[in-house]
Amino acid sequence: MSRIGKLPVEITQGVEVTISPDNAVSIKSAQKILKIQVNSVINVQVKDGSVVLTRKNDEPKSRAWHGLYRALIQNAVTGVSKGWTKTLIFKGVGYKANVAGKYLEMNLGYSHPIKMEIPEGLTVKVEKTSIMVSGADRAQVGQFSAQIRSWREPEPYLGKGIRYSNEVIRRKAGKSGGEK
Repeated sequence: MSRIGKLPVEITQGVEVTISPDNAVSIKSAQKILKIQVNSVINVQVKDGSVVLTRKNDEPKSRAWHGLYRALIQNAVTGVSKGWTKTLIFKGVGYKANVAGKYLEMNLGYSHPIKMEIPEGLTVKVEKTSIMVSGADRAQVGQFSAQIRSWREPEPYLGKGIRYSNEVIRRKAGKSGGEK
């Protein structure tokens, strides 16, 4: 049995889980809905206020899917009830960001401003030197945050760039004058 897959997913209050005949799991709350298409090797059932996953055989691929789909369903339940948030911090001379309509505009030292369209289902807030990306789908929040970070990855000498709020950048010493 998969250690992760055998654990039931507790359904929080205000969240409704339905399973269609084609093995698609639909998780919805008052205003958010997420769907996960589960492989046919995995059986999904709702029992006593929790989602239980079992697998039909013991092949390595099905064991891997067992844990994967359990984690995806857990992330969806958490996403529609609480939501997911990633915070990015930008540091550098003249670095600025703001939200204009459905676009995130950033000045990151390039000769032109960078405009990124905010995907449907995500909300982006900018406060001084931080960008907060939040939404119900964990993968979408992480992907958009990674795209923002990729424009100016943090560098180890001055610490300039865009980094996650919990990311630690190992700083390097610059050139030393030294003796000749």
